[in-house]
Amino acid sequence: MKSSPLPIIVAILIAGTVIGGAFIVATRSPEVASVENVSIENGKQIVEISAKGKYSPKLTDAKAGVPTVLRVETNGTFDCTSQLTVPSVGYREALPPSGTTDIELTAQEPGSTVRGICAMGMYSFEVRFN
Repeated sequence: MKSSPLPIIVAILIAGTVIGGAFIVATRSPEVASVENVSIENGKQIVEISAKGKYSPKLTDAKAGVPTVLRVETNGTFDCTSQLTVPSVGYREALPPSGTTDIELTAQEPGSTVRGICAMGMYSFEVRFN
């Protein structure tokens, strides 16, 4: 009895789909915002980050040498993103389920990065200063 090549063809198609999907995810550039979520108020740079199921945007470009405020917005946030840590400034707090939390940063040096991470280490954001 002759065996059918169908199982081999199906296995090759599945492997190709998995490898192709992994390549697309790995090469996708992170969500970057620099105009939409950065503003200047009273001489301070405001970087707005939303926290609910993830931090958004994941990557922000901001201006170095300007006093900066991380403004984290929550709206019905009860997941791990509500437990925010910003190691470089020693911030580790529970955010309110809904509201705004301002975190003061000193003026950052060009090339520096401030990172925020959730309690479980699953979600993070970065602010790059240039």
